[in-house]
Amino acid sequence: MKIRHFLQTALISAALILSGCQTAPSSEDTGQIVGGVIGGILGSQIGGGRGKTAATIAGVLVGAYIGGNIGRSMDANDKRQAYGALENNQTNQPSSWHNPDSNRDYSVTPTRTYKTADGPCRDYTTEVMIDGKREVAKGTACREPNGSWRVVN
Repeated sequence: MKIRHFLQTALISAALILSGCQTAPSSEDTGQIVGGVIGGILGSQIGGGRGKTAATIAGVLVGAYIGGNIGRSMDANDKRQAYGALENNQTNQPSSWHNPDSNRDYSVTPTRTYKTADGPCRDYTTEVMIDGKREVAKGTACREPNGSWRVVN
């Protein structure tokens, strides 16, 4: 129960912090928040008692680190490529590219497509090679009325 309360508090805090920004959050900020929440949820599924709390905290920290790295590494062209995969690829069909400026390899794979009251949404997985290390992040994006994709978590 404490972990659920912790995660709810973290999500609410993140939403309040981001809503107070006059400018849109950076890719790194979004990646850290999404990664931290996902890591916390995954960590909360491990162990019991104090071990469960430690696993949740570790999950938040590791998830925020990985999510921040991926968000920080993407430039405008990488984001266009990622959004193109969300718009055009079938479920489980990856879109991969190499960014010669950053010397990084990316792959974005839509993993589930569904409709909401506001329009279509897609779950996806992003993989990137950063300094020889493979990093993976999962998220959800929904199409805005203007046709652009907005990452929602």
